[in-house]
Order: sequence, then C-alpha cells, then structure tokens
Amino acid sequence: MTNILNVVAYAAAEAVSAPYQRGGNGIIEMVAHAGPMVKLVLLGLLVLSVACWCVIVMKFRLFRRAQNESLRFIELFRQRKNYVSLYKDGQLLEDSHLAQIFVVGYTELNRMSKSLDAKSIQDSKVSPEVLVENVDRAIQGATMTERQRLERFLPLLATTGSTAPFIGLFGTVWGIMTSFQEIGLKGAANLAVVAPGISEALVATAMGLAAAIPAVVFYNHFSNRIRVMENEMIHFSADFLNMLKRDLMRKGKQDESAVDQ
Repeated sequence: MTNILNVVAYAAAEAVSAPYQRGGNGIIEMVAHAGPMVKLVLLGLLVLSVACWCVIVMKFRLFRRAQNESLRFIELFRQRKNYVSLYKDGQLLEDSHLAQIFVVGYTELNRMSKSLDAKSIQDSKVSPEVLVENVDRAIQGATMTERQRLERFLPLLATTGSTAPFIGLFGTVWGIMTSFQEIGLKGAANLAVVAPGISEALVATAMGLAAAIPAVVFYNHFSNRIRVMENEMIHFSADFLNMLKRDLMRKGKQDESAVDQ
C-alpha cells in the first residue's frame, strides 16, 4: 500500500512539474489562445501597421513622380522660349513641386496684368519691384501648400511610431493580469500555468514594436526628403523671381530707349 501511494505521489509531482503542452506551435497558436482584450489590441495594431505600409508605399510613389517631373521641368525651365509655353508644360506636371511653384507665380502675373488692363505684364507701368513682391507672396503661399501636400498622412506614421509600443504594452499587461487571475483560480503557481498566458501577452508587445519601428524609420526618411524638396522650392523661387525681375527691367530699359529715339 505504501508503494502504491508513493507511485501516485510521484506521478502527480511529475504532472505538475511537466512543461505545458499545447496542440500546434508558433505565433498563430498563441494569438488564437489569447484573451479577448489581447486579440482586440492585436487587431488594432494590425490595422495601424497596414495603414502605415499603405502610406509608405504611396509616399514612395509620390516622391518618385515628384522628383522625375521636377527634373523634367528644370530642363524645360533652362531651355525656355517664353513664359506661356513653360506655363502650359508646368500645368501637365501636377506632381512636380517646382512646376506648381512656377504655375502659381505665372498665374499671379496674369492676374496682375488683367487688373492693370495691360496686354502683358511687361507692358504695364508698375515698378518691377512691386510686381516681383506680389509674385513672391503668391509663391510663398504655394510653397506652404506644396509642403502640406507632401506631408499629407505623415502624422499617421508619427502617431503609430509613438503610440504602438505602448498599445502593445497595454495588451501585454492585460494578458499578464489574466494569467495571474488564472493562477489564483487554479491555486498553482508553477511555470506550466504562468508561461502560456505570459507568452501570449508578449505577442502584443512584439506586434507593437513591429508596427512602430517601420513607422519611425520611414517618417524620418520622408521628413528629410520633404526638407530637401522645400529647399529646392526656395532656391527655384529665388531663381524665378530674379529672372522675372531681370526680364521686367530689361523690358523697361528697352521702352525707355524707344521713347528717347
């Protein structure tokens, strides 16, 4: 009888100390056995991650088109024959930030020409400095508009990068709390009871980091690209205004020479 009791006690001890066995293996199984709150957190992180990757792909395509069209516009700008043809070409390059700057500036020139009842802006008697100043203000507004267009949806990357780890941590803490509740209900504190719940909860932290790391990396990358493109717009605006002022002054001197003759 004593031997039988010893065998039963040994078997019970082995059962308690044996590692926890669960059917299946891998992340999918841990997610499948996670609690409702952890699953909700994982679903939210998955949605954020998918949205961020959509923004990343969209921005890569947008910046590539903007760069290619801007290079093409710069070639047209250097080979320009007149403002009208360059304006028509710029209207076709909708993704080029430089082309849109020129289009806005030339539109302001035309608007001023109509308001002054002149056949062309060169025929007006207004001082070139006044004309250039008005065009400069229009270009500054266009620069801000283009920057806002390039920055569209980037706050989603910044928000995901800063909050996703904490959302995942919340899921982990909730999962660990559930595990300790199960320990209290079962009255056992061995590794076989604690480990499954903790491993399932840690998936939320891993998911949060998986969503946050790409978001932070590409947010910084796109922010640097936007700063470079903003500098390009500033430099192009200065070149355009200088060129416009030279043309207006040249036209004014030609008119003065014609009057003197």
